[in-house]
Amino acid sequence: MLEKAPSEKLSDVLATFGDALAANDIETAVGLFQEDCYWRDLVAFTWNIKTMEGRDQIRDMLKSQLAATRPGGWAIAEGEEATESNGIIEGWISFETDVARGFGHIRLKDGRIWTLLTTMAELKGHEEKAGFDRPMGAKHGSGKNRKTWKEEREQEAAELGFARQPYCVIVGGGQGGIALGARLRQLGVPTIIVEKNERAGDSWRKRYKSLCLHDPVWYDHLPYIDFPKNWPVFSPKDKIGDWLEMYAKVMELNYWTSTEARSATYDDEKKEWTVVVRRDGKDIVLKPRQLVLATGMSGRPNMPKIKGMETFKGDQDHSSRHPGPDAYAGKKAVVIGSNNSAHDICAALWEAGADVTMVQRSTTHIVRSDTLMEIGLGALYSEQAVRSGMTTAKADLIFASIPYRILHEFQIPLYQQMKERDAAFYDGLEKAGFMLDWGDDGSGLFMKYLRRGSGYYIDVGASQLVIDGQIKLKSGSDVEEIKEHSVLLNDGTELPADLIVYATGYGSMNGWAAELISKEVADKVGKCWGLGSATTKDPGPWEGEQRNMWKPTRQEALWFHGGNLHQSRHYSQFLSLQLKARQEGIPTPVYALQEVHHQG
Repeated sequence: MLEKAPSEKLSDVLATFGDALAANDIETAVGLFQEDCYWRDLVAFTWNIKTMEGRDQIRDMLKSQLAATRPGGWAIAEGEEATESNGIIEGWISFETDVARGFGHIRLKDGRIWTLLTTMAELKGHEEKAGFDRPMGAKHGSGKNRKTWKEEREQEAAELGFARQPYCVIVGGGQGGIALGARLRQLGVPTIIVEKNERAGDSWRKRYKSLCLHDPVWYDHLPYIDFPKNWPVFSPKDKIGDWLEMYAKVMELNYWTSTEARSATYDDEKKEWTVVVRRDGKDIVLKPRQLVLATGMSGRPNMPKIKGMETFKGDQDHSSRHPGPDAYAGKKAVVIGSNNSAHDICAALWEAGADVTMVQRSTTHIVRSDTLMEIGLGALYSEQAVRSGMTTAKADLIFASIPYRILHEFQIPLYQQMKERDAAFYDGLEKAGFMLDWGDDGSGLFMKYLRRGSGYYIDVGASQLVIDGQIKLKSGSDVEEIKEHSVLLNDGTELPADLIVYATGYGSMNGWAAELISKEVADKVGKCWGLGSATTKDPGPWEGEQRNMWKPTRQEALWFHGGNLHQSRHYSQFLSLQLKARQEGIPTPVYALQEVHHQG
């Protein structure tokens, strides 16, 4: 007797699963999962971003959410076929809930569900106007005193925030705020984006002049508009700034530049925020129902307080405010830190003719850009992946389908391969005195990023300058004191300095909530970012998802949105659907609201 094809096997499991859920037979549904199993849900079942680990957690979620969700229509997604490799069957699936259509990914091991990803794709009755439903644009026929598109846009811009209030205010107009604003625009959610800079994209333009994206172009598309086919692999900062400015304009975002959010308070009875912003020298009061802080992981500088800083006679800045190397030819520069910004700034200073020393206070993970692209990203985000039929949306969901609990297991062999491939490079760094690490468990860059958002450098050339001694290195000691013309380290070394750059990282995003709203609200929400992995700078207990990001928080109607361009693109979809559902009064019973274990 012929063995069933993978698609048949998967269809059988989906049919049994769907029947069990429809019959409210939770035990049968749970029994279809392996003992070692994971169900990651992006909004569809939990109105949250939540991973259920093991049968007990899946059972608990279904008991809480199944009656309200009423899922059905489980099937292999149209046009897709399941595949089988190394005993694992996997495939793309579609389903529906009472209020939404869903899309997902599934893996079967030994005939049972190992990993299940369910995502909300669209709300029924509130679909984006795209494809066959795209707007006409041109107004055919005739009518007296009709407004043109330009006149309608001007009227909307003049009225929103004044004659009528936005449903949502996004504080921060970088890549995160812009991506989310575009999603909300397509869903018809009146939104104002508040940006303190003069132009969209200035959060990139105003950084040090050598800054460029270290992630490749295939990883960095924004929603709806991909970069052109001839866009460079790594975007220089001013080029990405111009792209963001163009994008905000053509996506018709209500984007308030040169506007500073001054304060925000929430009225529990009225269920609305009072947000005071300063624009054109005047205070404007906005009354949104939802407030999103899209102020960025790299938005709130960690500026250290070191004895003697006020006595320094030269220039000193945090890396985020460093103007660039041009004024420092022939001068002595000390850069405190050894991650991405520190390396970029050191290299730019060296190129400009400065005598530059990097102070490395703790270990850093380094991976060469070419190696990372080939081994770490190539299967999902590369020209080869595109040529083989991989789409950005599918790549995002494949990455999202691997539960964080076991993601490091997939990463460790990749980084071991990188370590072996570039062994001579790492030997050179260690001989130069550079203190390397590969993450607490050897899982490398992605896990470091997800756990702590720091502690690494993607090498685009600065490491060779360290190896060659062109960038001087002082490792294994910290700063004791800043003197008038030097930096004194705690091992007694004194480094002459005309410039000090503090490449000392950034604070938790809830620090913005403390400044804008109150410390009480920031503490109520708790720390943003990190998985609770109990690794360096990511204290436990285990969370299983990024803390407080893109999902409901302990402060009603307050949301956090940020991350790299990939995350801004991917998670803006799910945050926008949560906000749209609330605007429309659709019930959103949140399962497993974020627990607060750390306050910043």
